[in-house]
Amino acid sequence: MSVDPGKEINPKEQIQRRPSVMDGTCTNTIHDEVFGEIGEGGPNYRSLGWKGTVVVMLKTQIGLGALTIPQVFEVLGLIPGAICVIAVAAMITWANYIVGTFKLRHREVYGIEDVGRIFMGRFGYEFFGWLFAIYWTLTASASFIGLSTCFNAISSHGACTAIFVAVAAVMGFFLGSIQTLGKISWIAWIGIISIVCSILVLTVSVGVQDRPAAAPQTPSPWKSDFVLFATPTPAEAFAAVATTVFAFAGTPAFFNIVSEMKDPRVYTRAVMVCQSIMAALYVVVGCVVYYYCGSYVATPALGSAGAKMKKVCYGIALPGLFVSTAMFVHFTGKYLFLRFMRGSSHLTRNSPTHWAVWISCTAGNAIVAYIIASAIPILSGLASLIGAFGGTLMSMQPTGFMWLYDNWYEKRTFAWKVSFVWSIFMILGGTFLTIAGSYGAVVAIVNDYKASGGSAAWSCADNSASS
Repeated sequence: MSVDPGKEINPKEQIQRRPSVMDGTCTNTIHDEVFGEIGEGGPNYRSLGWKGTVVVMLKTQIGLGALTIPQVFEVLGLIPGAICVIAVAAMITWANYIVGTFKLRHREVYGIEDVGRIFMGRFGYEFFGWLFAIYWTLTASASFIGLSTCFNAISSHGACTAIFVAVAAVMGFFLGSIQTLGKISWIAWIGIISIVCSILVLTVSVGVQDRPAAAPQTPSPWKSDFVLFATPTPAEAFAAVATTVFAFAGTPAFFNIVSEMKDPRVYTRAVMVCQSIMAALYVVVGCVVYYYCGSYVATPALGSAGAKMKKVCYGIALPGLFVSTAMFVHFTGKYLFLRFMRGSSHLTRNSPTHWAVWISCTAGNAIVAYIIASAIPILSGLASLIGAFGGTLMSMQPTGFMWLYDNWYEKRTFAWKVSFVWSIFMILGGTFLTIAGSYGAVVAIVNDYKASGGSAAWSCADNSASS
């Protein structure tokens, strides 16, 4: 269905209730531009309220993001680190806002691949669709690494790290196979509370502990070696900015989230609440943890606390890391599922075909993510690469073009001109960060592999520094 980009859409028009016959039984159905007929006997993909939306948005970003932000401060310094977080937060918040306005004007859009189709036809659909799948698969891989670190920290390296990565993949598959974001939102509450509590415990712990877990154990009092302004190499600086983008870049999933909301009109409210919490939390956690730990900040950051508190922090964070893993597996699985089943009656019916395809999609994604996590088990480098290549390329450039597409023929007011300049900045700035950040991330991964002697892949070595 084509929609005039200049026409305001009443979101209530997206839902029409009418009698329909499904499996021989007359029921009320919901007609959606993306999912088609949603009946009472199948999964309701339009069941996400605005509060649940905030939690899902937060959980999409805050899990691994909060655990990598203190390293950004260690690379850039206290003041540039805070500026970097605030600047990226402003850019991504605008991008997330544009996702909502674009969805209201183009009701047929479910994911960024549909945006690509509007701009570049079949090529755009394929390019952004597979980029979306690769992005969330890589993010799931990073979450497997984070979970393996958590298991190692809690158990004092009680088993081979490769085994812990496999356990994370299995758990990600089972939880990620929950059918709808509406159903996932209730466990997202548990996840967000878990992660936030662990971060707060970490923040307090680094302030009262004798020294960070990684600091040398000397009889003399330890003093933090934090700096206000660091002197990183260009590659290190670009990688740090890319890591910050990764910490905020849930934008590719926000298309899917707004599509599963009961009322997309309250999407902007959810975005503003989510991004305000994110920015405040990242700045506070980054500043405090780096101030007290200096160059001994760990990645993930929960390892920065003392030996005992590190176990406590990871134990509290464990449910949150599980939920993050589930959502990352779910996003790619849902993309593949819709790609295969869109237009089919099995999309919204709990038929054997529905379940066979759905489970195949989530299982296949979990397997691929497991292979990547085992081959590149370096969280900091992988996070930078994901943020640079996927985060910028799907969060910045497309949203700039989306604003231009919907507003090019509007009246050229002062506000329009400011928005036009900002859109161009998002396109050009995003392109620069994609190239520079990818370069920095690749350099970091290569250096980490050299430091490990090339033995990092499929390794049993402890990645939590607990043994």
